[in-house]
Amino acid sequence: MSGVKKILYIVPHRPGRSPGQRFRFEQYFGFLKNNGYDYEISYIINESDDADFYSKSKYFQKFRILLKSFFHRLKDLKRASDFDIIFIYREAFMLGTTFFERRLRKSKAKIILDFDDAIWLNDVSEGNNNLAWLKNSMKTSEIAGLSDMVFVGNSFLADFALRNNQNVKIVPTTIDTSVYKKISKIKKDNRICIGWTGSLTTMKHLQLAVPFLKKIKEKYGDKVYFKVISDIPFYSDEVEFNFSKWSKEKEIADLCEFDIGIMPLPDDEWAKGKCGFKGLQYMALEIPAIMSPVGVNTEIIENCVNGYLACENEEWVKKLSLLIDSEELRKKFGANGRKTVEEKYSFESQKNKYLSYFGELVK
Repeated sequence: MSGVKKILYIVPHRPGRSPGQRFRFEQYFGFLKNNGYDYEISYIINESDDADFYSKSKYFQKFRILLKSFFHRLKDLKRASDFDIIFIYREAFMLGTTFFERRLRKSKAKIILDFDDAIWLNDVSEGNNNLAWLKNSMKTSEIAGLSDMVFVGNSFLADFALRNNQNVKIVPTTIDTSVYKKISKIKKDNRICIGWTGSLTTMKHLQLAVPFLKKIKEKYGDKVYFKVISDIPFYSDEVEFNFSKWSKEKEIADLCEFDIGIMPLPDDEWAKGKCGFKGLQYMALEIPAIMSPVGVNTEIIENCVNGYLACENEEWVKKLSLLIDSEELRKKFGANGRKTVEEKYSFESQKNKYLSYFGELVK
């Protein structure tokens, strides 16, 4: 087909595996294809690598993944000029080097860098904490400078990117609201489910919820229960959590068990770079959300209209109590939250703007 532009996506994970990949660009693939673009996805961590890569040891297996990934990216370099755009999600390679980005820059392709976290701060998974020295805090700045365009998830990330590249586009993490629809679930009882969803790398933030959830349990007893959807269970000596292992196939159904969704965050630089994705998931499914007033959360939530912002433990207890006690309030926040996502954070609301950015590079 004449006139078709080709995009090579340079990403860490296979399609469908990473929330960041799924909701920042994978959901746009079909739309791009219908509008004159073809694409290939080049990922370096496959399904069998996952457990080894995020484990606390298994150094030989990690070295094998590293070596395999290096040669995989060499193949990408050889064919880079066959594409019109090289789209790099976060980085081309997991070490601190920009070897691949510098060579991709020499190809005929235009370069887009996309990131949705404050990745220059080198926040690493628990399993790879002792390998953090292999990272490079200056890497993100250098890749941004090598790129023709930078996509970021919020204004905090944009301020950082603008230090090295003036062609920065704020692209919010979006939800496909034609897929994310509330499923009415018939419960066995009238207990209220307070839920959290996330990955191994963000589970440390759930620890912030333990003190106020303990107080909620003391206040309401068996009227409430707590649920976690993640890669692995979350354990606490003070609060019991039901666990559902995350899977793409049952993600929406599991989330719809929540009567209230929470997103606690510390008020630090890393958290300011977060794009509010958990909250957007809840809101898209008409689940009333309570979020820490950090970063983009203060833009997503209009306090007391489409959700609550809560800071101290006492405030979390107060606002959770209001939602537990009022089904009407839960429904109001749920409906208003869904409307917010549809208008500002949905695939449908952003798709044409997203497409236009690619057009700017290849016109």
